[in-house]
Amino acid sequence: MSKAKAGELTALQAALAAEHAAVYGYGVVGGAIREGRRDEARGGYDAHRERRDDLVREVLELGGEPVAAEAGYALPFPVPDSPAAARLAAAVEDGVAGVYSDLVRATTGERRRAAAAALSEAAVRAVRWRGESVAFPGLAERAATGSASATPTA
Repeated sequence: MSKAKAGELTALQAALAAEHAAVYGYGVVGGAIREGRRDEARGGYDAHRERRDDLVREVLELGGEPVAAEAGYALPFPVPDSPAAARLAAAVEDGVAGVYSDLVRATTGERRRAAAAALSEAAVRAVRWRGESVAFPGLAERAATGSASATPTA
């Protein structure tokens, strides 16, 4: 496998791991979010499940073994109520955006377009959850944490 393809596979695996964490995070969000935002939480959950499934196929296409989901993920803070659930959803989206920015850099063609679309969708969802935007989605968060992982961590 060429160095470029190996880098692409690594970035795809990181995105897949982030999507596993996002699906988990949205499960927590859905359990604590107020009734009026449940459809939004369900939409985020479904979007991340779909992206996760797409990434599994892409990893297999490149000859890789898709990274498995963890049994559980540590949350960055307690989620006892709806405001905390909304903060978690925004944090999950920020983490996913950071990983997709790496995937944009590592890919070309249709994969790059798909990664850019995923980055954009995560940024928009983060704004909706947070109620405000950040200048460069995924980048400031990565600088603060030193990593490109999604918020829920193993």
